[in-house]
Amino acid sequence: MADTEPHLKKFQKELSAGTVSLVLLAVLARSDEPLYGYQIAKRLEQTGDPLLGGKQSALYPVLRNLSASGLAESHVEPSVAGPPRRYYRITTLGRQALSEWTGSWRTTRDSVDSVLEGNLR
Repeated sequence: MADTEPHLKKFQKELSAGTVSLVLLAVLARSDEPLYGYQIAKRLEQTGDPLLGGKQSALYPVLRNLSASGLAESHVEPSVAGPPRRYYRITTLGRQALSEWTGSWRTTRDSVDSVLEGNLR
């Protein structure tokens, strides 16, 4: 039997690329206070999904992009134990984007599920 692992890894990478921003905005939206990268990664690990948890370093470029796009804002605070930490908070624009992206995600998810389950007309 052929090894499909390289194909699976490529598929997971492509799938992850489009969903990480959505998930990060959702985590920020559900927090009453700004979060730094490690806190965000820990919350994502609770999902049990290897695409989302356990890759803290992969989150930072996405967080920077969200910040540069005005969907999140950040600030740096000194840390008692180690280097300063950059904290992120969702913006009003980010909440609007999250709402739109969530609708788009659900439509896409429902369409894909329909095809995968054989519910074609």
